[in-house]
Amino acid sequence: MLDQLVESRNTGSENRRRGGFLVTVGVLIFSLAIIGLLSSLFAQNLTVGGDGLELSTLIAPVPLPEEAPPPPDEPEPEKKVKQDDPKVDVRKQIIANINESPTKPPKEIKVTKADIPARRLGRTTVIGTSNSDGAAASSGPTRTVSGDGGGGIATTTVVATPEPKKAAPPPPPPPPPKPTPKPVPKRISGGVVNGKAISLPKPPYPAAARAVRAAGSVSVSVVISKTGSVMSASASGGHPLLRAAAVSAARRARFRPTMLSGQPVEVSGVIVYNFRP
Repeated sequence: MLDQLVESRNTGSENRRRGGFLVTVGVLIFSLAIIGLLSSLFAQNLTVGGDGLELSTLIAPVPLPEEAPPPPDEPEPEKKVKQDDPKVDVRKQIIANINESPTKPPKEIKVTKADIPARRLGRTTVIGTSNSDGAAASSGPTRTVSGDGGGGIATTTVVATPEPKKAAPPPPPPPPPKPTPKPVPKRISGGVVNGKAISLPKPPYPAAARAVRAAGSVSVSVVISKTGSVMSASASGGHPLLRAAAVSAARRARFRPTMLSGQPVEVSGVIVYNFRP
């Protein structure tokens, strides 16, 4: 049985030798594969050509049509004015009026008075063989008309500014507000009204008051109407035995109407009666 045993020994140097051999063989195989791949790529003829890529004719770009310039502004048709029109003035030469602003400076300056009258404001002026004014006045703006100097038809060339409009007058100031009258009171206080009475009857001395010798002053509050009569009366002070007689006399009293702002008003006051035994 022992003669069949096999002795196994693990040596490090042999393992390293085997590992190095395997690595070397692997590197050689990888290098050969790379060399074969590169040689196959360089062996192919990679050139640009063929019928599909042949350029035989150069085509120029199509030129775009140029835009036509805008048409020039057409001048407005000239209006024709007849010299025999009664609303038209005729001048041998157009001379601006002194009251209008010049449109351009004059060609020459003269110190002598011109024998040709200046054009009139509010009229149509044409160039003709004579100097004459039309009969009717024009209601529109002033126009300066020039022509060939000898024909009967002229054309409008300059339009002057219209006459300035007159400013409207300012509106009149509003009228001042009327003062509001103060309201008149219906009743006023008159205090002691004995002196304002037209008729002030004296009260009789009551017998009961005389028996006990009652005396003194009695105040009676009254309301006087607009006509001067007593509307109501009530005693407000004094001996009790004297009050009834004082109230009865106060109801028969008469007064002048009291006026306030031109209107009669009611008056509240006091009538004082003095009783002596």
